[in-house]
Amino acid sequence: MHDVLKKVIGDIEVSKDLILLLVIGGLYALGIALSNTFVNVYLWKQSGEFLDLALYNLTSVIMQPLTFILAGRWAKKIDRVIVLRLGVIFLSIFFSTVLMLGEKANQFLILLGGLLGIGFGFYWLAFNVLTFEITEPETRDFFNGFLGLLTSFAGMIGPILSGFLITKMEKMTGYTVIFALSLGLFILAVIISFMLKRRAAKGGFHFRAVLKERKHNKNWGRIIHAHFFQGLREGTFAFVIVVWVYVTTKSELAIGTYGLVASATSFVAYYLATRLIKPSFRKKSILIGGLVLYAALFLIVFKLTFPRLIMYGIVISIAYPFLLVPYVSLTYDVIGKAKGAKDMRVEYIVVRELFLNLGRITSICLFILTISVLPEKKGIPLLFLIVGAGHTVIYWFIRNIRFPAKKHVPSYMFARQKNGEGGPGNSTV
Repeated sequence: MHDVLKKVIGDIEVSKDLILLLVIGGLYALGIALSNTFVNVYLWKQSGEFLDLALYNLTSVIMQPLTFILAGRWAKKIDRVIVLRLGVIFLSIFFSTVLMLGEKANQFLILLGGLLGIGFGFYWLAFNVLTFEITEPETRDFFNGFLGLLTSFAGMIGPILSGFLITKMEKMTGYTVIFALSLGLFILAVIISFMLKRRAAKGGFHFRAVLKERKHNKNWGRIIHAHFFQGLREGTFAFVIVVWVYVTTKSELAIGTYGLVASATSFVAYYLATRLIKPSFRKKSILIGGLVLYAALFLIVFKLTFPRLIMYGIVISIAYPFLLVPYVSLTYDVIGKAKGAKDMRVEYIVVRELFLNLGRITSICLFILTISVLPEKKGIPLLFLIVGAGHTVIYWFIRNIRFPAKKHVPSYMFARQKNGEGGPGNSTV
């Protein structure tokens, strides 16, 4: 078994906790892939208004950073695994609430968006804290790439299965089944989390100090400003693209087909990115990925058809892994070498998520403003050409990140910290 694993992942030593965290991440990805994509379509079918979807998603991205701050405090005083479980529990409550509300869900957009944001906030804070503690510089590219591989696999089978069930079953039955499946996967993730080693939590929560550190640590300032522009694209694209697929085809199965094709491409691309990208090539890979992501927009902004959306999905699914794998690893390395990283990595991740979600909030607010003053068919493509440049702008900030070669500047191997406190989010649209 060990030899087979070596052939798949290469000559990398992986710990038990790293494998468990990958399994939890995979279960989460499959649960989200089965249901979350269709919540936006479900709400869209009830109102047909982009404004309603924007308000729902805006509430979610507002609650995420607020929850991150709370989760960060608890991660320093309690246990990161408990925070992880809270995230999964809130996501379970979210899907259960959508199911319970049924055709009245559109009347509770703020509640649903809030539950989703709280669930994401708790989950991703804990997951990234554990990632930071369990991975080391030598295993981060592998972990980030392999997690992307699992996410892509989930994205392949989740939407197509959900689309098939919704299409074939009567009325709400299909939605009931996929929400129940997601709930089961989340429960399984909670059970597996009990196998993770408990990690001592101690120390105060120095959020403001880490926020101010961006003025003194240029690398830290550059990476969090890059995250703002990452969020600038993600905020709007996260819900508009899937609705465009449905509007173009009037079929949930078409959404599943889009997800299958895009994720199958991403599956291969993540595997290649994991094996091919070395630290010396990170910045060039981020630049190329960002440029390709922006270029892909021109496939859909001027003429919207299902074949063009499929082509768009294929192109971005190739580009995202070659941007995100080195970008996430570079982010962890910047934090690992930052002032007080050993004791304040939770705070560093919370601040990172704050800037990422500020970008998402800005994006959705611009979307609401745009559709308020311009017709949707003209306004949305125009907005896409502006906020869609977010991932390209990332390179402008990370290009000058440098790490001193001095021996006294430590890069903490968080996975080896027995009493470490942990610390850090993700997307492909």
